[in-house]
Amino acid sequence: MTAAGAPLPAPRIPIAPGVEMPQLGYGLYKVPADDAERLVGLAIDAGYRHLDGAAFYGNEPGVGRGIRNALEAGLNRDELFVTSKVWNTEQGYDRTLRSFDRTVDELGLEQLDLFLIHWPCPARGLFVETYRALERLRSEGRVRAIGVSNFQIAHLRQLLDGAETVPAVNQVELHPWLQQRELREFHTEHGITTEAWSPLARGRLLDDPVLAGLARDAGVSVARLVIRWHLQTGGVVIPKASSASRIAENGDVFDFELDASTMAAIAELDRGFRSGSHPDEVN
Repeated sequence: MTAAGAPLPAPRIPIAPGVEMPQLGYGLYKVPADDAERLVGLAIDAGYRHLDGAAFYGNEPGVGRGIRNALEAGLNRDELFVTSKVWNTEQGYDRTLRSFDRTVDELGLEQLDLFLIHWPCPARGLFVETYRALERLRSEGRVRAIGVSNFQIAHLRQLLDGAETVPAVNQVELHPWLQQRELREFHTEHGITTEAWSPLARGRLLDDPVLAGLARDAGVSVARLVIRWHLQTGGVVIPKASSASRIAENGDVFDFELDASTMAAIAELDRGFRSGSHPDEVN
């Protein structure tokens, strides 16, 4: 178990020229606004250096306070990797720029490490225009890397036709019940890093009997087994937890490795199950 306050040995993987992203992060979805400062502090104390947030989560002021507390305690800003996302109702070139201004103001930061389009919202037809605003922010140095979230292959193809910069990241629902192999292969072909949200299918995987048996054999919890699976597939994973013990448990995944038979058994669990919405249906 990693000692409190010691950085996790999470690998940093390159996602854009000069930009490396910790492969394990702390997800801030559904973190209550009133609790965000405390939980960000717990995550940083446990060694997390990657925080995944969004304007839609409604907790960025508290997240910012948690970050500032850590910086005032001596943590260097360049040790942290901070992500946010532009929400669906803020898409469009000018609105995206204004949304970014609000986000960095609420976080109290001058620069983000990664800024994403939260959903493609294909029926609105604004994501290419929105991405051009992200490209401007990157060219101005206000964000180090840009990308998307919840984009399917058709959305990515349309985006790439009108973009100057390949998205550094596509953050999508991904877990053993929804492995998205075709999408991940497309990412690999185009140099896009895959990042997994809902890595435990919102807790549903904890009751999967196959995963429970594999976890027993490996001598770890189901949560640790699945997070380790994500890491060994080469992507980035951002589990969310609301207690110090679970935050620490989710980060304690670097002192063991799953063997080939375990990885193969998990590969057989794909059933196309989504715990969240399908991207084509969110507008």
